[in-house]
Amino acid sequence: MKLVRYGRPGHEHPGIVAPDGTVRDLTGIVPDIAGDTLRPEALAELASLDLNRLPAVAAGTRMGACVGRVGKFLCIGLNYADHAAESGMEVPKEPVLFMKATSSICGPNDGIVIPKDSEKTDWEVELGVVIGREARYVSEADALDYVAGYCVINDLSERAFQLEGTGQWVKGKSADTFGPIGPWLVTKDEVPDPQNLKMWLEVDGHRYQDGSTKTMVYGVAHLVSYLSKFMSLQPGDIISTGTPPGVGLGQKPPVYLKPGQVVKLGIEGLGTQTQKVSAYSA
Repeated sequence: MKLVRYGRPGHEHPGIVAPDGTVRDLTGIVPDIAGDTLRPEALAELASLDLNRLPAVAAGTRMGACVGRVGKFLCIGLNYADHAAESGMEVPKEPVLFMKATSSICGPNDGIVIPKDSEKTDWEVELGVVIGREARYVSEADALDYVAGYCVINDLSERAFQLEGTGQWVKGKSADTFGPIGPWLVTKDEVPDPQNLKMWLEVDGHRYQDGSTKTMVYGVAHLVSYLSKFMSLQPGDIISTGTPPGVGLGQKPPVYLKPGQVVKLGIEGLGTQTQKVSAYSA
């Protein structure tokens, strides 16, 4: 299944993508694509629906973030060896964990707003993992049983905020619009191997990132198991699993986003995003 949330920002409705590609309305069937709706039993009920009986959503309707009411937005840094190398950092001996503020979350095609006083806003295409069952101390062998599905994430970063001054990563990752998610949450039954997905990102038609999840240092199962040792994971929590090489920071010389540019990115089977860049204005 491909689950979506559509409508005005802050007023999104739940939806599902029918086989013909149209979005069908789930209003009145589930309250949102969030929380308990992502549990295995609830997903099984959605899978049994006759989508032809559901109202169609008008083409061109805005897509919101594909998961609502996200409790934790967890991120893994330096999880591709070649990205660590281009960043001038060593491959970590265990996953590097940080968080993004949930207020950074936006729709997949909403605009990117460069923060006030930013000079180094960067891009990162990443595989998002959406939790579907409460997870505590789960084994790596069982970890994927706790996953509801997957999505595309652009883990936008302001590198000066992240790495200079006091260097706290969360500051460089949490600006409004820095967490586009979607267009769809693709349930795990449609993603037989999350470690074999092509991924890419372009700015103004120039392809900077062209990688695959197969080159992750720590795979999805390991990450879910690892994180569950330090905190419980709840349905609707999201893990952003790291980016392949080709970020702006790694260019020689570095290249960063400017107002007016267009960013496009996607992951095999999980859809694409398109974002126009603008400068912050009060």
